[in-house]
Amino acid sequence: MFCLRLRRWLQPGSQVCSVSRQSAHKLASLQKATTLPQKKIQSLIYPFSELDAYLDRSVDRTQFQLFHPSVEDIIKAEKLFYSTSSHKIDYYVSAERMEHIPAMTQPEVCFIGRSNVGKSSLIKALFSLTPEVEVRVSKTPGHTKKMNFFRVGKAFTIVDMPGYGHRAPKDFVDMVEPYLYTRKNLVRTFLLVDGSVGLQTADMIALEMCEETNRPYVMVVTKIDKCGRGALLTNLLNLQDVVKTQTTSCFPQPFLISSIQFLGVYLLRCFIAHVTGSIRLTDTSQLNLTERD
Repeated sequence: MFCLRLRRWLQPGSQVCSVSRQSAHKLASLQKATTLPQKKIQSLIYPFSELDAYLDRSVDRTQFQLFHPSVEDIIKAEKLFYSTSSHKIDYYVSAERMEHIPAMTQPEVCFIGRSNVGKSSLIKALFSLTPEVEVRVSKTPGHTKKMNFFRVGKAFTIVDMPGYGHRAPKDFVDMVEPYLYTRKNLVRTFLLVDGSVGLQTADMIALEMCEETNRPYVMVVTKIDKCGRGALLTNLLNLQDVVKTQTTSCFPQPFLISSIQFLGVYLLRCFIAHVTGSIRLTDTSQLNLTERD
């Protein structure tokens, strides 16, 4: 049913926007996915659907499916990630300290995680509809040394934070904590965890820091293509147990992501558009999104 609705929305000739200049990834737009098998489309949008069959019946699946927007909402969100003359998407500025960041009024979301967890790769995937936006990605842990700000028109700003852990900047805490605690227009922090290895000690420290700020944040599970389903499910259920028992400000649903295979990218775009107030959802599914939102 979902895929039929998707195909009706994306009939030939109803292109959402055109991508100019550099060539975009073949899966950057949901429109391109309509030629794929229905099961593949479903897993691209909702990666958890691939894992559902492997979970024991006793496991509560509700927390994995709270944010379940309509096709229309996903398409509305996608439009925001195209750069146009009146809606320019670009790298704006880098900063090492709060006092170096220009005053900005539009909502911000930031991405934080261990070095080499895939922060920059994820942001590059989010911006794949505008491939001329330069998001530097390196296989070397600790590549990002500053807070990098990317403007999405006048709608919102995405911030790529330095990684913690191996090869993190020596002044990481002095750089990041003031931002997380005091940035007035920060509406959501996305805490990234490597799905192939699960929560590490450094991740738990970062989670505690997010809790201490008493501001809403979200768990994002990256690199879900890098391990088998058994290992991924074990790590995911462990993470969910931590979220359920040790957090009060974390959104209950983790977002599963593979930046390489584009799994979960469409859904995360829609969530970002929602929490920044850039779109109004037509279908909030099972959850009143004001709850822990």
